[in-house]
Amino acid sequence: MSDKHPPFFVGYLPIPQGLKQWLLLVSALLVAGMAGFGLVMGIAQDDPGPGAFRFDYGRQTVTGVVELTPYPLVRVTEGNERIAPGTTLMLSGQGKSNVDARAIPLEGQLAQVSGIVLQRGTLNMLQLRGGRNGMSAVEGAAPAQSSKPLGRWKLAGEICDGKCLAGAMRPGTGLAHKACANLCLIGGVPPVFVSSKPVDGSEFLLVTGPDGTELPKSLYDQVGEYITIEGEVERRGDLLVFSVDPTTVGEPE
Repeated sequence: MSDKHPPFFVGYLPIPQGLKQWLLLVSALLVAGMAGFGLVMGIAQDDPGPGAFRFDYGRQTVTGVVELTPYPLVRVTEGNERIAPGTTLMLSGQGKSNVDARAIPLEGQLAQVSGIVLQRGTLNMLQLRGGRNGMSAVEGAAPAQSSKPLGRWKLAGEICDGKCLAGAMRPGTGLAHKACANLCLIGGVPPVFVSSKPVDGSEFLLVTGPDGTELPKSLYDQVGEYITIEGEVERRGDLLVFSVDPTTVGEPE
């Protein structure tokens, strides 16, 4: 025999006893469903990689030779327990800024640099402290630094900004990061090419324009996209530099 008076919910009255169990069941299923959906969405995302600010290292101070590619580098000659001599450090300022004003007057000279390391695999960057505390001249003759040409390469991969890629952002690659990467490049942060295949043991290459110029702005539209491009590769310490020819950019086959 059917109930002639089924329970009826009215918002401003207590929940009828007959509806409480049904509402609890629906609420539990809704919460479990949302938690499961969130878990699946998280699992489906690409791994952002191991890059990170190495605050656990503490502030690092080393001495080396300043080079311009034109992006500032330091070829470490006197390291410490974290940064070995022979390491090549890309340099950046705070946020999305460069350190050109401090590095250009010291090109080819010995300098002491101090800051926080960002590290991803073989890629190393140092975010300098402000002013002379971050970079200052050191007395003494700078030892000669060699570079090794590796010839012309056609590579497939992605142009990123070196700071976010090294660990300032997670993820620091892909279309989702394109706008942030372009702002970093406009600010003068060194750009990096992430190759789909290792080149002389490394998948990360500092990328410049031809003949030691800055990355052409015409390539900013391709930042964060999977492309092919040709250029000359050279090794400076443990860092590869990729001087690209912007006329060769294309889509992977």
